[in-house]
Amino acid sequence: MSVNWFSVDTPLPTGPMRVAVTEQGVVAAACSAQGAAGLPRGPELGDPDRDRRAVVVKERLAEYFAGRRRDLELPIDWRLAAGPQLAVLQTLQRTVGFGSTITYGKLAERSGVFGDGPEERALAAQAVGSIMGSCPLSLLVPCHRVVAADGLGGFGGGAAGMELKRWLLTLEGVLAPTLDWSS
Repeated sequence: MSVNWFSVDTPLPTGPMRVAVTEQGVVAAACSAQGAAGLPRGPELGDPDRDRRAVVVKERLAEYFAGRRRDLELPIDWRLAAGPQLAVLQTLQRTVGFGSTITYGKLAERSGVFGDGPEERALAAQAVGSIMGSCPLSLLVPCHRVVAADGLGGFGGGAAGMELKRWLLTLEGVLAPTLDWSS
């Protein structure tokens, strides 16, 4: 697999995104350089502004962050996901749109890859949480839209991850904006 990486400037509290593309589409995206650490290695694009794939990704992300785009509509290369992980991520990406959320349990049920009994449902919700934490396609697959039945739930990256989840859900209108008294 030939993978090329590039950075995309964003207004995210975590800074620039790192994105990897193949000829099939975006294969990996991370909201920080640290988030990209466990993803496949590959060379940097020499000049991302001259690469058609990078240009489209940058344009679509800029439109999303500016509130002019609700769906990134980017080709995704799914080869880093398989089995239940792939089914859950594709279900999320296909069925939970901008400004919506779904609980871990409902996503497990909607994906159809887990059992129906009470014990299976509890384990399925936990499995979906793990799948969200291992998603190689941050933002393109909207893991930030998956919440706990009793609140926001978690998000990879500890406190910085939760700040990112809140930021994205606020951008999408799920959470009300708050005043920032620190500036």
